Amino acid sequence: MGSRVAKNPIEIPTGVQVTLNGQNISVKGSKGELSLNIHSLVELVKNENTLVIKQRKENQSADEQAGTARALVNNIVLGVSKGFVRKLLLKGVGYRAEVKGTKINLAVGFSHPVLFELPQGITAECPSQTEIVLKGCDKQQLCQVAANIRRVRPPEPYKGKGIRYDDEHVSLKETKKK
Repeated sequence: MGSRVAKNPIEIPTGVQVTLNGQNISVKGSKGELSLNIHSLVELVKNENTLVIKQRKENQSADEQAGTARALVNNIVLGVSKGFVRKLLLKGVGYRAEVKGTKINLAVGFSHPVLFELPQGITAECPSQTEIVLKGCDKQQLCQVAANIRRVRPPEPYKGKGIRYDDEHVSLKETKKK
């Protein structure tokens, strides 16, 4: 049958260098350099400016791995050319954030400020005191860092106070009635 995701070829933008070495792919662009090991059931074929994912066997496991490999390779190609952005919002009285070098200082209702250390490859900026904008070329690492920051004070269900993603909808509960 074949994976519908894997059938789409990946366009390589100008200025991006792709190197294939067996099951390892290295991609270098203006935003950085990333590499990835592809599963043994999947084969990568490079044409002039496209990458095509092919299965080595015709079974369900190879279908699944082909779709996954296409998504992962597409993410690293997009990451090194354009980069990824994740935005967090702070809701609550007195909640604020500020970036100090590679650390984010969060004041989110605790008796102490929370210092969050950013890993290498992720940058942050605060356009306002209640916004954090994270940028990076590795989508998986960027989203994991955003999840870790959100975990410091997740939004609570009664007033909605806490750290949330900019596109996240928090459904509020009704308070207890007498």
